[in-house]
Amino acid sequence: MPLLAYKEQRILSPQQLRKLSEHKYSCFSASLLDPLLQPWWNWLVAQTPLWLAPNLITIVGLILNIVTTLILICYSPNGVEPPPRWTCFLCALGLFVYQSLDSIDGKQARRTNTSSPLGELFDHGCDSISTIFVALSACISCQLGHYPNWLFFQCFCAIALFYCAHWQTYVSGTMRFGRIDVTEAQFSIIAIHLVSAILGPEIWLTKMPYLECETRSLPFYMASGIDLSLALRYSKSILNEGCGKNGSSVAGTSVLSPSIPLTLVVLPALMIAQKSPDNIFTEHASVFILAFGMVAAKITNKLVIAHMTKAEMEYLDWSLLGPALLFLNQYFNCIVPEIWLLWFTLAWGTQDLLRYCAQVCLEICQHLRIDLFRIPYSAKVSSTSSVGSQINFGVDKNGSTSHRKSKSKLH
Repeated sequence: MPLLAYKEQRILSPQQLRKLSEHKYSCFSASLLDPLLQPWWNWLVAQTPLWLAPNLITIVGLILNIVTTLILICYSPNGVEPPPRWTCFLCALGLFVYQSLDSIDGKQARRTNTSSPLGELFDHGCDSISTIFVALSACISCQLGHYPNWLFFQCFCAIALFYCAHWQTYVSGTMRFGRIDVTEAQFSIIAIHLVSAILGPEIWLTKMPYLECETRSLPFYMASGIDLSLALRYSKSILNEGCGKNGSSVAGTSVLSPSIPLTLVVLPALMIAQKSPDNIFTEHASVFILAFGMVAAKITNKLVIAHMTKAEMEYLDWSLLGPALLFLNQYFNCIVPEIWLLWFTLAWGTQDLLRYCAQVCLEICQHLRIDLFRIPYSAKVSSTSSVGSQINFGVDKNGSTSHRKSKSKLH
């Protein structure tokens, strides 16, 4: 079977669709902030009209997050120029709205009895895109473009760690959230944007008293420590918690097999950025990160689908065409201007991702006989006596939960 092309036939096989129908979500969460935010999320979903589809809530939040970040990028495309304060405030607002909407769509699905495996897949797909924009916006807000290596490290760490979170889910069958995880990271980035909005982005360039380093070093050293902690936790889970036969993945494949697609994204990105004669990453940091981020989002979505359908993951993909052309162009002494190929990589990766996601959603909707952005008139609203009882879900004695946050929902 060819691995590199969209074929005229369907992307998902009948066996994968059958496995998807049987998929049951498993999640463990020990987040510090989630219990504190439950009252806000419960109130917010209570104000949501019952005719509003859960996936529509998710996509609206994602669009708002992307738009506010793109505005920030327009004023500081390389993360060097100080962006206007109001753009930082917009990013903080956009991320807060996205985080809130991302946390109530599962609750809305249960209110309207429209839960399905498509909701989990759609949510993770939106998160894979949002991760790119959230990480880039935080770096721009702190003007991290003055240190290109740090900028590269932080953005690609965020992309890789999001992939690794689903990698360990593919291996263990259970998505796990630690005490410091996605919700805490999102609110930390909101705080960074608010500091830039209130005190000005220049505040991150000032020297800290008694320390020979700039203020922006503090959040990014802390972020690096958290990144290391998460990486160690994911590594332990991947190597020791395989739920398949002989410690294999949910699909019975090697627990290390998902490392190949990730390597095919991160390693070429690093080599291209370091060896570029035109300093393509330094001069066009935002375009570079978005271009490779779209490729990473595509392979992450394929990993999520592989987990939910208990299927082997394909290693090669058409989205890797752009990075391959950039790599080969450098090998042949840049016979084509690198910036042209970089923009091609962004355009190609974006359309490939959107086309793939649209086709997969269409196939699942047809199989499950549901609509993506509309609640059918036949859907019955939960008859629970109060909204609070509909949307409050406790944590069992082991700390596990399946309905506490955006990553733990089926709709």
